[in-house]
Amino acid sequence: MTKLILTLCACAALMLSVSTNAYSQTSAKAPMPKVIFFDVNETLLDLEDLRSSVAVALDGRDDLLALWFSMMLHHSLVDATTERFHTFGEIGVAALMMIAESKGIELTEDEARIAIVTPLRSLPPHPDVKSGLERIKAKGTILVSLTNSSNLGVKTQFENAGLTEFFDQRLSVEDIKTYKPDLETYRWALEKMGVEAEEAMLVAAHGWDIAGAKAAGMQAAFITRPGKTLYPLAIEPDYIVSDLHELAEILED
Repeated sequence: MTKLILTLCACAALMLSVSTNAYSQTSAKAPMPKVIFFDVNETLLDLEDLRSSVAVALDGRDDLLALWFSMMLHHSLVDATTERFHTFGEIGVAALMMIAESKGIELTEDEARIAIVTPLRSLPPHPDVKSGLERIKAKGTILVSLTNSSNLGVKTQFENAGLTEFFDQRLSVEDIKTYKPDLETYRWALEKMGVEAEEAMLVAAHGWDIAGAKAAGMQAAFITRPGKTLYPLAIEPDYIVSDLHELAEILED
């Protein structure tokens, strides 16, 4: 009996030690990143105008917006896995036409393109973005956008949103013909900027993007934009923040 009690005590002590070590690792602050990569759509830019435009194209069916966005992401991964490539705008148009057809809504390709491309390139930034980026950039960290949008698309988006000055470089998956969260996109971005994965951070409002960055070994910060949640089966991000100001406060500590 005494031997059994001693064995149970030893096991309990070991479990407590493992639990304590795990907590300290997950709660410890990650090192200051040399480069911070930012997703663009929804993370920095507010998609509300795009949603409104898509709803109009679908005869006012705003209940179909989430389906459209999910279908667009789904078929970007179809392109990635089948080693074919179309721009994010082209995939968005195709997804919109697929939904319209499935719901018996008349929609031409030109109408679908106008509904997506026009508002997509003139999206406003979220209220916290400009001042938040200014605070983060003041730390001397290199800021880089990493987007599924085309090179021309993100260039136009930043010009219209007044974000160009905050970024040292813009990277688009168009250059490697695959989409996030393909691990190749993050590894390519790290190589382009000359940093190791642990020296870089991805900031995004998409659970799938955070999952990809963490799988690639990067630091990650998830911004809880309205309606956005993490993928619970993926590696957890280093930080979960409500906006860029909260992230800036963490980096300033």
